[in-house]
Amino acid sequence: MDRIIFHIDVNSAYLSWTALEKLHNGSGVDLRTIPAIVGGDMARRHGVVLAKSIPAKAYGIVTGEPIVNALRKCPGLTIEQPDHELYHRRSQELMALLADICPDIEQVSVDECYMDYTPISRRYASPEEAAGMIRQSVREKLGFTVNIGISDRKVLAKMASDFRKPDLTHTLYAAEISQKLWPLPISSLFMCGHSSAETLRKLEILTIGDLAKSDPAVIEFNLKSHGRLLWEYANGIDDSIVETQQAQAKGIGNSITLDKDAVTMADARKILLTLSESVGSRLRAADRMAEMISVEIKYSTFRKVSHQTTLPAPTCGSDTIYQTACQLFSELWDGTPVRLLGIRSSKLLPLSEPVQMSLFDLAQDKGQGCSQKELRLEQALDSIRQKYGAGAVVRGSLLDGSISSRQTHEQK
Repeated sequence: MDRIIFHIDVNSAYLSWTALEKLHNGSGVDLRTIPAIVGGDMARRHGVVLAKSIPAKAYGIVTGEPIVNALRKCPGLTIEQPDHELYHRRSQELMALLADICPDIEQVSVDECYMDYTPISRRYASPEEAAGMIRQSVREKLGFTVNIGISDRKVLAKMASDFRKPDLTHTLYAAEISQKLWPLPISSLFMCGHSSAETLRKLEILTIGDLAKSDPAVIEFNLKSHGRLLWEYANGIDDSIVETQQAQAKGIGNSITLDKDAVTMADARKILLTLSESVGSRLRAADRMAEMISVEIKYSTFRKVSHQTTLPAPTCGSDTIYQTACQLFSELWDGTPVRLLGIRSSKLLPLSEPVQMSLFDLAQDKGQGCSQKELRLEQALDSIRQKYGAGAVVRGSLLDGSISSRQTHEQK
């Protein structure tokens, strides 16, 4: 049979998990049944709506908007503080339950994952029946609900799960996109942010169908490689597969959650430089070089996007990683304030692996994706930092102290 993919997404995860915890602790009110939100402290920069109940949505409250705006729309709004330890625990419970049903799972955030249905297809009469069983199991065993999108493409499964909620199953196969996907507004397309949507509207592209039928060269001219990606998604083009956690772990990366949103390209470049030096240093320490670099963005609205590219030659050089990351960021960023930035290297090879070089590489004394001179310099700087501390050698562009982070996450 053809490949079938599920996208499983918790309905208003933070709000649902907070509501369940309060009920468990004796509350007589289910937050899911009243106008309620989960949001940060209004006195700090996190004063935004992280999750909302369906009754709150009826007042026009949207995820990502300032809490003060939400209170204007609904003065009697109930506001609860987020509890990320609780959410992490609930997420683990969900993934464990799903893994018992099918181990081929790719978790993409705390409240959503892809599942490859194909290996378990013989157990069920149809994908819809399997999805219904999964939804029922989550509801009965864990107490909250999920939406499930079903498709033969990952991106279409993701968009299907965003259709009408809660606790529903939707299909969006490639053969169904003209009927179910194309009539939707362009802003509904996965990975189409506010800036991209505005650019497309100026080109008189108002629906996903308009984009699908447009000339991809024109879209790419206006939105670079991100435009090509959006055009492919509008046409249901996506050959990516469900990657298990083991496959995802074959890389080295860092991400930084910022105390202050990055709002300019200059802000982002300084952060990317710090991350590039960290990733490059860890690659060299592991005697590895990377063939692929990816950049992850989490916006102030908590929407996540990522972009990746294969390098012309494997590298462990911080400068090459930095230049590549800056290019990826410029192609991906839609102008929305950035809360988190991450760089990840993957497709790792031993540093001693022979590399096919061009005449230009030979002329520049290049090997292992960077010059031997550059590699020796990087290794010398690594030694100095190990001996005297990370701040012993700092680039001049970082001396203004403009990079401030709450937390740095390392991945292996």
